[in-house]
Amino acid sequence: MKVRFREAKSIISKSNIPSIDYVINPYVGCQHGCIYCYAEFMIRFTGHKGDRWGEFLDIKEFNANKIKPERYHGKRILLSSVTDPYLPLEKKFQNTRQILERLVGTDAIISILTKSKLVVRDIDLFKKFKNIEVGISISTLDATFARKIERGASKPSDRLEAIRTISESGIQTYLFISPFFPEITDYQAIIEETVDYTHNYMFENLNFRPHNIPRIMSIIKGNQPDLIPKYQEIRKNERTYWDIIETEIRDYCEKRNLKYSIEFHHGGFSKS
Repeated sequence: MKVRFREAKSIISKSNIPSIDYVINPYVGCQHGCIYCYAEFMIRFTGHKGDRWGEFLDIKEFNANKIKPERYHGKRILLSSVTDPYLPLEKKFQNTRQILERLVGTDAIISILTKSKLVVRDIDLFKKFKNIEVGISISTLDATFARKIERGASKPSDRLEAIRTISESGIQTYLFISPFFPEITDYQAIIEETVDYTHNYMFENLNFRPHNIPRIMSIIKGNQPDLIPKYQEIRKNERTYWDIIETEIRDYCEKRNLKYSIEFHHGGFSKS
């Protein structure tokens, strides 16, 4: 892992994500090395041309005193959009914790999303916020498959245990079932496993891009080669497939009276 430091003039940025006003990315890059990650485009804009995603991390250096909690009243802030706020090196550098400590007092809605069990470290801070929700991203309960697609992230069971602990501490939680791997992601099993300690679910489909298609198809070939024809067919008729899955998810969640949202990127499969 290539680690370096970079000065950040501002650690809180305006967001282009619908329904999110600001994003906080305490680091550049990510140690999790997820094979499907859309954020790999950051290589082009951060001086990492030639580096491989998942093999570098820039520790942002910033003036925490410039963070003014009152500035964000009534806004929605996401940690994080192109990194994970609880990477392994967060244990050492604590950028995320410093930011949260400075934000205490805001009435902004703070939304945290992670694949790391380290998130439980900051339960004491979460309790100091008026409006906060903590979520984990997960696509499978299969630890072996998870290790292949997101080698640096916490095991699925550890993530679920973390979100259970946070929920039992009185903090609002949610599950981001993402990315949805066709014929592999068992969203109903994930919901059944977690419904006792979270009732809020979000869904996002696997978003094929030219840079990640070879990696994903290689994983499918090595893990479930019988699915290769299915994945090839989905790439030809992606909208039809995701429309069908979206309808199934809606029917299931509504029958279970679950709070949910579907964040599918229709047409996300690239034919190139």
